[in-house]
This record gives sequence, structure tokens and C-alpha cells, in this order.
Amino acid sequence: MSDARIILGDCAEQLAQLADDSVQLIFTSPPYADQRKQTYGGVHPDQYVEWFLPISSELKRVLHPRGTFILNIKEKVVDGERHTYVIDLIKALREQGWLWTEEFMWHKKNSYPGKWPNRFRDAWERLLQFNKQKQFDMYQDEVRVPIGDWAKTRLTHLSETDKIRDESKVMSGFGKNVSSWVGRDLVYPTNVIHMATETANRGHSAAFPRQLPEWFIKLFTQTGDTVLDPFAGSGTTLFVAHELNRNAIGVEIMPEYAELIQAQINHIQQQRLL
Repeated sequence: MSDARIILGDCAEQLAQLADDSVQLIFTSPPYADQRKQTYGGVHPDQYVEWFLPISSELKRVLHPRGTFILNIKEKVVDGERHTYVIDLIKALREQGWLWTEEFMWHKKNSYPGKWPNRFRDAWERLLQFNKQKQFDMYQDEVRVPIGDWAKTRLTHLSETDKIRDESKVMSGFGKNVSSWVGRDLVYPTNVIHMATETANRGHSAAFPRQLPEWFIKLFTQTGDTVLDPFAGSGTTLFVAHELNRNAIGVEIMPEYAELIQAQINHIQQQRLL
């Protein structure tokens, strides 16, 4: 049976409780630069990299060699232009020894409307994938999606070139055999994730939808693996991981949030006993 626990305190200090190479997936959304000041005090974008690197050093220590670190983060506007703190952080993490393996895009389908004089509303956020080595565990079949309506018409009448691995028109080397899709109901998704934002934030200022950590937990872990969220917030990652029979560990600096998370963990465990 899986376990879940919340640790109260600053993750830069509390991660020392965890053993080396003990976590299969780190999924987290730290406070963005200058955001959540009333809750977490805020970190100026110019100091963000310096603030984060001691934390990421500990994350690298506790992550299993075949594990994955997913960082949900977004640039902010400073004096009319996008600040580069996210780009600077990516470069700094690479210098720290992380491999920047992939970048996923979370398309927020129900982003709030608004009007700004020189830009449109934000409808996406980054989900950066980092690994300790080139070989890592990934279970792609767990996140396959329906093939889509296009297959009903496109695969009905195949030409002769559809039945061979035809070279692409731009000679990119990525040819295709369209007939290989006949009879398939599920396909692999893209690196763009289309999900609505959380509408009921359960008393937290930055809750994300349950489907977001669920997608990555299924993609990068198996039953019995350990999932870590060093900025637990509303506890969404922990609850989803625990319900999927993964071991879940969270660190949260705010006592009131840690208490709410612990209460929900207790509730999940009580429901399992019924």
C-alpha cells in the first residue's frame, strides 16, 4: 500500500531528510518571481536563480538516476518586457549538471479574459523536463489519447504512397507510412497539454488541476514509486500520487496549508479502509 506524508518547513532545509536517489518523479510549481507575495514573500526575478539553485541541488541528490524532474514555471513582465529569469534558470540548471530533456506546454483552455495595451492574455505555461542522465524511465503507453476524427476519412482511401515509408517533401528524413495507423484507436500525445485551469482552488492562491500532475505521474512512474513535490501548496500532487498508489512526499512552508494537506491525506487513507 502506498504512503503519503507532508513535511512542514523550508524545502531547502527539509529535503535533507530524504535519502539519495530515493525519488522517481519530482513534480512541482514553485512560487513564480514576484508572485504570491502575501503567501510566500515573493522572490525578485533578478535573484530567482540564486534562490533556486540550492534547492535544485538537493532535488538532484534525492532524484533516482532514472527519474525525472518536471518544473512548472512562467516568465513575468518587468518594465514592459518579459524577464529572462526562466531562461537564466534553465542555463544555470544545465551548468549544475541537469539535462534539459524536454519542454511541455500547458495550454490553459479557460484562461481568464482581459485587455492589456501591448499584449494578449496568457494562455500557456511551461513544464520543463530535467533528468540526471539520458536514459530515464518513461511509460508512454499510459498517456495515449484517442486517434481523432481525422482517421475516419484519411485512412479510408489510401494511395500507394500511403502504404510505404514515403520521404517527406522537405527531405527532412522523417518519412511516413500512413497505413500503419489503420485499426488504431489510441496514439501518443504531443508535448502540448490542453487542460483547463483549476476552478476550485481549495483555499490556495495557485492550485493547478488534478489532471496535470496525474498525466506526468502516469508518464514517468509506476505503482509503488515515490513522487515528490517540494512546494506542495494545496497538495494536489500528493493527493493524486497517493490515489494512484504511488508514495507521495510533500514539503510546505506554510503551516495552514500543511495542516489542510495532512487532513486530506488522513481522509484518503480512511476511505481506503472502508
